[in-house]
Amino acid sequence: MAKSVRPFLFSVFIIALCAMFAGVLAPQGSAKAAPPSEEDQLSAGLRQFTAIYSLVEQNAAEKVVADKSIFKGAVPGMLRTLDPHSSFFDPRDFQQMREDQRGSYAGVGMSVQPKNGRTVVVAPFTGSPAYKAGIRPGDVILEVNDKRTDGLTTTEVADLLKGPRGTQVQVVITREGADKPLVFNITRGDIPRYSVQNAFHVKPGIAYIDVEMFNENTSRELEDAFKTLDEKSLKGLILDLRTNPGGLLNEGVAVAGRFLKRGQNVVSHRGRTSPEKPYLASNGASTRNYPIVILVDRYSASAAEIVAGALQDHDRAWIFGDNTFGKGLVQTVFPLSENTGLALTTAKYYTPSGRMIQRDYSSGSFYDYYFRKNIEEKNLQDARMTDSGRTVYGGAGISPDEKYTDTYNKFQIELLRRQSFREYIPKYFTTHDTKLASGWVPDQAMVAEFHKFSLDLGAQFTEAEWAENLNWTKVQLKREALITADSLDASLRYAIETDPVVLKALDSLPKAQALLDNARKQMVQLDKRSNRD
Repeated sequence: MAKSVRPFLFSVFIIALCAMFAGVLAPQGSAKAAPPSEEDQLSAGLRQFTAIYSLVEQNAAEKVVADKSIFKGAVPGMLRTLDPHSSFFDPRDFQQMREDQRGSYAGVGMSVQPKNGRTVVVAPFTGSPAYKAGIRPGDVILEVNDKRTDGLTTTEVADLLKGPRGTQVQVVITREGADKPLVFNITRGDIPRYSVQNAFHVKPGIAYIDVEMFNENTSRELEDAFKTLDEKSLKGLILDLRTNPGGLLNEGVAVAGRFLKRGQNVVSHRGRTSPEKPYLASNGASTRNYPIVILVDRYSASAAEIVAGALQDHDRAWIFGDNTFGKGLVQTVFPLSENTGLALTTAKYYTPSGRMIQRDYSSGSFYDYYFRKNIEEKNLQDARMTDSGRTVYGGAGISPDEKYTDTYNKFQIELLRRQSFREYIPKYFTTHDTKLASGWVPDQAMVAEFHKFSLDLGAQFTEAEWAENLNWTKVQLKREALITADSLDASLRYAIETDPVVLKALDSLPKAQALLDNARKQMVQLDKRSNRD
């Protein structure tokens, strides 16, 4: 068996065996015998695994490929016994992770999705080579460099579109209303993955900033955004961390730190083999004293929770929305041979007040962990105090100061599930100019046409539901139309300006200001007591 396994696999193979078999398959002795040592347990586990692997290799119906059987089976299986977030990266996944961290890749710049066995363009990124070439939402990719895409996954098609900067790729597409396929010769370029996707004044003096992830450029992008927004003139900030999965710890610390006083604790972590390590605000500025409302939801995780937790504990921001995910495990990434990697949990995160961010994962399945129904849970044994004396709880992510969720109703779910808006807009622009007038809104004729289109598509709704959701429908039509008529950025901005959560959060800025004022009073009183003592 050893000859069939490449040498570079063997170290990972040993790691897997240690966790899979230690303490499980050790030889049984008499009641008076000394307990087996860790070396004995490992030796027994190795022998058992070798015997099992040999039987599989000799008798399996299909030939066993060592790379797949170990990397795709044993190692991930071992990691799943540890925690929900330790993971193994094959070469493609490892490359994808590095692209996400760097915040850029080389390609044509568009998002795609599968549809009926084909790959369809969702949207070209604003200013990308695909955008400049004229690729539109709804275009179906037929060929990439003379290679048919039939039978290829969306991931495989995306890989074909990527390539070194300056190289050319030919893309053949079919478009709604076009008599024959269209050919685009596109020169690949560097495609930035902006973590600060949107930053603008949502109201005079009130800024909105959306941080989608924490990569190597996040803190720099945030500083650039504040320069554009003229931070000194701000009267309030809406910081949107919804659906932010996290990312790099140091970038999360930098983002939180800029809103705190220099030297204040942002987060700490400690683990079995590592002492407690605090991360302090090194770029804080006491002059940034405008109120902040942070938007979070159940998909805000990791570094996003670190930022929200730090600003909540120091009474610097009003947290608005839903309970966050509760991912407070520290992953250390270990590069392995042949462009693979291992993300291993080595510690847990704690907010400045000392509460743990991570949710319990000791019971239940991973499915229950990721798709939990009870997001109101909190560890009453992990009660802490913010700087001004408010009670907060750990062990289940970050609980908002103000709970607010905006959910889709039955009608909205039906149209979104069938992708009615995305299906309709390419058809609409076959008979209408793609240049829309300033202030354009869907007219009665467009709405009526969409009504019929949705029914023909199989959507089921009553006329009462249609009338009740008419304004929402018009907003969705405009959002989707703006991608083709203007850009993805224009569509996103319009979506934010009409987002009920953002509009409601604006009303909570006075609460954020009151929190700041109260925190200042508390600190003044504490200083007076200290001076008397």
